[in-house]
Amino acid sequence: MSGPAIVATDVSRTYQLDGVSVPALRGVSLTVESGDYLALVGASGSGKSTLMHLLGGLDRPTGGTLLIGGRDVAGLSPNEMAELRNTTIGFVFQSFHLLARTTAQDNVGLPLVYRGIGRRERRERSAAMLERVGLAHRIGHRPNQMSGGEQQRVAIARALITGPSVLLADEPTGNLDSATGQQVLTLLETLNAEGVAVVLVTHDREVADRARRQIVMKDGLIV
Repeated sequence: MSGPAIVATDVSRTYQLDGVSVPALRGVSLTVESGDYLALVGASGSGKSTLMHLLGGLDRPTGGTLLIGGRDVAGLSPNEMAELRNTTIGFVFQSFHLLARTTAQDNVGLPLVYRGIGRRERRERSAAMLERVGLAHRIGHRPNQMSGGEQQRVAIARALITGPSVLLADEPTGNLDSATGQQVLTLLETLNAEGVAVVLVTHDREVADRARRQIVMKDGLIV
């Protein structure tokens, strides 16, 4: 991709709670370059998760301008937003969010269903992606047959299956022991070296220290 992956300019996000306006972001500007590796850090309530939701197209800013893949999200319909997410952004969460009764192969292939890709091609691409993250031997296993670290690698494979330019990881090691967490971070760093931009949301400074850039947030602002 040419140009930055994501550009947020003076973005704000205000929520209405019981008739009261609550500002979660208060004018944040941030550029995620292609191939970037940055960590969003801050205490609970600092605005880092709200910012991640905006960067991933899961929410829209109340004010300011947000460009994802060069497109201004303000003018996109819900279907266009969903398509933009599916082609540009990969998501990895603390809690994996895998389908419990579904094999690793079919969990990984799920995003391709929304692209209308046939079952045979989905399974071929899923198998290749599981091999890429070191889980070829777990292709037919369900989540309850895998360790936490293996489940997180399945989730990373699922996030990568659509060929996104940006991988957003929200506390990706939060449910893992330290050794397994290190393995997951090493995998993310390998993917970043291959050209995928990685944005980590974390409260763990050791995790953040492995990123090339740290964005520290407090009270809805970058400090």
